[in-house]
Amino acid sequence: MTKPLHFDQALRVWTDTFMHRSMNGWKQFAKACGLSMPQFSILMQLHHKGAFGMSEVSERFEITPAAASQLVEKLVQSGYVQREEDPKDRRAKLLNLTDAGHDLVRRGARERYHWVDELAVRLNEADKAKISAALEMLTKAVKELEEEKALQKA
Repeated sequence: MTKPLHFDQALRVWTDTFMHRSMNGWKQFAKACGLSMPQFSILMQLHHKGAFGMSEVSERFEITPAAASQLVEKLVQSGYVQREEDPKDRRAKLLNLTDAGHDLVRRGARERYHWVDELAVRLNEADKAKISAALEMLTKAVKELEEEKALQKA
């Protein structure tokens, strides 16, 4: 019989496993859609944070403006992103997701977590309840850490 892992070891193993499966799901979905991971990441950023400009693409992804423009151009040509006039600066353009872009991100999320659904089938109800309670505790602890760090920065 194997010895159970200590908390920190068990959490690291789970984190590594989860990240590998999750990122692999994104990568496969993006590739199937003909997009690179940076392009799909732009879609995710737009989905979660709303519209932003080309300069923010360069900054967030630490790439040149020319490289950012190339990444975005394929998203525009594919109908996932549209350029709109920035109401604060008429010379600048904001990037925004189209309905097709929002739909693609939602489909990607379903694909990304498909393996979680497959995993859940393998667990009994008692184990699911224990895991749910543990995940709630971890989420609460992480939120408290983030709040403490935010206060320290202020």
